[in-house]
Amino acid sequence: MPVYDYLCSECGPFTDMRPMVECELPQVCPQCEATSPRVILTAPAFFCMPSSKRKAHATNEQSRHAPKTLDQYRAAHGPGCGCCSTAKRKPARLMTKTKSGAKGFPTARPWMISH
Repeated sequence: MPVYDYLCSECGPFTDMRPMVECELPQVCPQCEATSPRVILTAPAFFCMPSSKRKAHATNEQSRHAPKTLDQYRAAHGPGCGCCSTAKRKPARLMTKTKSGAKGFPTARPWMISH
């Protein structure tokens, strides 16, 4: 369940964990028991998210309004970069086919039986 922020007019802000269906409903203050409306005081928490996903979100957020130019992209990814390099790639695996249609990989693992 998500945690929502509420603002009591007498006690100040407080948080409560509620189902998403009840997100727009007011909540009773735990101190003075007055009904308090929901407010947005803090940004959503990403502490439970893996660091790789947090970095991807940050990158997407940065590039949403101003994408990188080609020169900026090339500066970040040098000539030896594996994701965008034009370096010579490994040749495709050698595959043979018999008349019956069976595949064979003679250089990969000769001891394996193909299916």
